[in-house]
Amino acid sequence: MTRAATGRPSLLIVDDDESVLIALETILAEHGDFYIKSVEKGETALALLAQNRWDVALVDLKLQDIDGLEVLKRARAREINTEIIMITGHGSIDTAKNAIRLGAYDYLQKPVDSEEILQVVHRALEKHRLLLENRSLQEQINTLTRYQDLIGKSPVMQELYRTIEAVSGSAASVLILGESGTGKELVAHAIHKHSPRSEGAFIAVNCAALPVNILESELFGHEKGAFTGAIREKQGFFEQADGGTIFLDEVTEMPFELQAKLLRVLETRRFRRVGGQRELQVDVRILAATNRTPQQALIEKKLREDLYYRLAVVEVDLPALRDRAEDIPLLAMEFLKRFAAATGKMIEGFAPETMEILLNHDWPGNVRELRNAIERAVILNKNALIQVSDLPPRMRQGHVAVAEQQPQGNDNRGYLTIRVGTTVAEAERMLILRTLEMCNNNKTHAARVLGISLKTLHNKLARYSDYGK
Repeated sequence: MTRAATGRPSLLIVDDDESVLIALETILAEHGDFYIKSVEKGETALALLAQNRWDVALVDLKLQDIDGLEVLKRARAREINTEIIMITGHGSIDTAKNAIRLGAYDYLQKPVDSEEILQVVHRALEKHRLLLENRSLQEQINTLTRYQDLIGKSPVMQELYRTIEAVSGSAASVLILGESGTGKELVAHAIHKHSPRSEGAFIAVNCAALPVNILESELFGHEKGAFTGAIREKQGFFEQADGGTIFLDEVTEMPFELQAKLLRVLETRRFRRVGGQRELQVDVRILAATNRTPQQALIEKKLREDLYYRLAVVEVDLPALRDRAEDIPLLAMEFLKRFAAATGKMIEGFAPETMEILLNHDWPGNVRELRNAIERAVILNKNALIQVSDLPPRMRQGHVAVAEQQPQGNDNRGYLTIRVGTTVAEAERMLILRTLEMCNNNKTHAARVLGISLKTLHNKLARYSDYGK
């Protein structure tokens, strides 16, 4: 029985002297509402610590089987978070101090003083309580910042997590919408993993990557001799995904004639292999995705209207990365840790000016573009922090650097040469005008790059007589 079962702080006492056990139990029982258990052997104590959650353990340094220091070492090696207080005789003070260096909370010297033991135990209990609260808070933060392989803590991502949670338990078809690189396959995989079909297969198919005849064979399989090269029968993805989920990425790139066959599968869960006569029946959940808007796809005749309504029982719309900029630092650090570990590099984070560029970039390629940019930066980086120079050139074009000498070579885009001796006012004017030039005179974008308000930018431009000439 522990705190989880009794609602009371749980104490484990370990000592091979029965009189000491009785004395400690009496003191603690008289001065607190504790659940107390006493044992005489270190191995027994370790077994109890491993099986239950004890708040505090009082462990004698000298035991019959293994000493208290060994109990402490093994407990810490197994990541048991119980606060351990060592009990020692007069001649073992140095050992007890060493125990604190190894992770013990404190030590008590025999003969045990009742007031001292109560003070130390209560302090240890308070520390353990705070530890549990912090761990619980960290678990809540982890829940808020990621869902399966999706990462983000912005309100739009929180809403996405709730939507996935809601649709996962059903068998309904889901159409996932979003720009390229937003993570549509990750959403599909999260829906599958949280569904009753999670033990079944998850098969992802890129409908834009295969010609129509090959795509049909891949989806529905074929019989031997169905076409030249069909030397044996082949199961298609729908058969392979029986009992699981099939994800049709870029479904609007599927030819119309094949969409008609897909519609029948959605309606009846029946199909024929290419060249086959008998109908096969499968139990498959269909998830689909497109980077086109449904209205655009219908107008352009890229998607059958009847198929759209069958696919889009539920629509899940993924936000573009520019619409959840608060998630960029979180995503960037996740990718940095991942690629730094893979390359064996010790990189602590991002230089402030680098993170500023990441936050202000438009990210047309969304999370995929960010991931690739960070991978490149980690490969090129030679410092403790990711520098602006580690980023792809297209992202550095809006970055303004201050230098005494002109950069080498012909590509001076994104650089501003300011000579030593230039006044601050003149340097500011040059910086603002060059930034406007780099932003194609887009004042809103220039103000964001410069880190000032649009009103401030207009006020400064009004003072420059050469602006607009």
